[in-house]
Parts: sequence; structure tokens; C-alpha cells
Amino acid sequence: MRAALCQITSTPSPRDNLELITDGVRSAAAAGARLVVFPEATMACFGTALAPLAEPLDGPWATAVRGIAEEHGVLVVAGMFTPSPDGRVRNTLLITGPGTHTGYDKIHLFDAFGFAESRTVAPGDELVTVPVDDTVVGVATCYDVRFPELFTRLADRGASVIVLPASWGTGPGKREQWELLVRARALDSTCWVLACGQAEPAETPNSKAPTGIGHSAVVDPYGTVRSAAGSAPELLVVDLDADVVEQARQAIPVLANRRL
Repeated sequence: MRAALCQITSTPSPRDNLELITDGVRSAAAAGARLVVFPEATMACFGTALAPLAEPLDGPWATAVRGIAEEHGVLVVAGMFTPSPDGRVRNTLLITGPGTHTGYDKIHLFDAFGFAESRTVAPGDELVTVPVDDTVVGVATCYDVRFPELFTRLADRGASVIVLPASWGTGPGKREQWELLVRARALDSTCWVLACGQAEPAETPNSKAPTGIGHSAVVDPYGTVRSAAGSAPELLVVDLDADVVEQARQAIPVLANRRL
């Protein structure tokens, strides 16, 4: 399966960000991608008031993304915000394309490094996998990468590819942590991990909101980085070999060898 990671810098405007999705999907589809991944908070960047922007999965923003995906015959994964009954929002990954329109609500919220995502965001509690042709794709979001059991449970559900949209916070050692964690989760789950982050903003934000550092990466089930981006907006297109997953699971059968 050919996949594309669209490393972008979201703006506070959902309308403007739809244009980024249109451009990214067009370029990815032209390159032959079947799966097109955008970062967390693609709908609107962190540091923006989220509640007034939040929409359900059948709202106009998600419907517009669905139309873009269907026009180009691809599955799109992109971060958005949906309303929560308690007045907060949910940090949702929209997963949409021909025959598919669903979402994953981020389970592990970023209450760390001086930022409290749970103040405005309610957590999800359901794992999500979707089929793309003959491949089962699992989804996770940003801070989820620090919780290995989520990735192994997605593998237990049949996933051989896990997409990881993110808006990673900057700071000392944060890039090194991101790169290490993404590789570790690929090894834990013996899956391909497609980690698509927000590009680094041109201007330093005034708040502690995690607005991105770039460095998206595609990591194979052996933990090897097959493709990686810098800090600026960039498109990565990669071919994911299903045979590599089977080879890794035979050579390093960590899923089968678990006793806890």
C-alpha cells in the first residue's frame, strides 16, 4: 500500500485548512497514495479557542473533507475537534473516504510539560481500526505514543499499520523523545508506524500550546526509519510492504511471547 504523510502548519481557520487538505490530497493522489495522513489539529491549530469551532462528524467541515477524499479515491486521516456533552471538545481523528466515515477520539490527553489538554478536551475510550484495501490500519494521536499498550492492542485487532497524527510540543529533548517513542511503538507492535506531525510554525507561539516541531516519520516494524521530514511543511510518500510485517513478527514475536 502506498501512503502519504502531509506535514502542514495549520492555521486558526478551518476554512483555510480545508485548502491545505485539498492541496495535500491532490498531490498525494497524483503520486499514487491510497492512504493520506494529516496531523492532529488539522482543522484548527492549538492555541485557538476550540469549542466555538467544534463540529460533529456529519458537520460541514468533516463533510467537506469526505468530499475531497472521495473525489480522489483515497482514505484521509486528519485531526479535528468534535463537541463533547460536558461542554468540552473531543480531539478527534476524522477517518474518511470511499465507504468509510468515522472518527477516533484521543484517549490519552496531554496533561504534561505545563499544558493541560484535559481542561478543554474530553478523553475518548474506544480503539479504532479501519480497512484500507487488504490492510488493517489502526489510529492513535500524539500523546498516545507514550502508552505502548494502545499500540499492541491495535496490533491484536489486526492492525499492521498504525497512523499517528500529532502536534508535538517543542522544548528541550522533545524532538529526541518523539523520534525514540515512534520507533519504540513500531517495535512494540511490529507494525508500520506513520507519524505525521504539524510542521514547526514560522513564528514562536505565545502560549504553551503544542503547535508542532515537524519531523514526521515512517518507521517499519523493525524500528527502522524508512522516510523522515524536516521541520518545514513537506509531503512524504512511501510504499508499505505487508511482507515486512510478517517477517518481523516471525523474527521478533513479541506479540505472541507476551505473558502479561
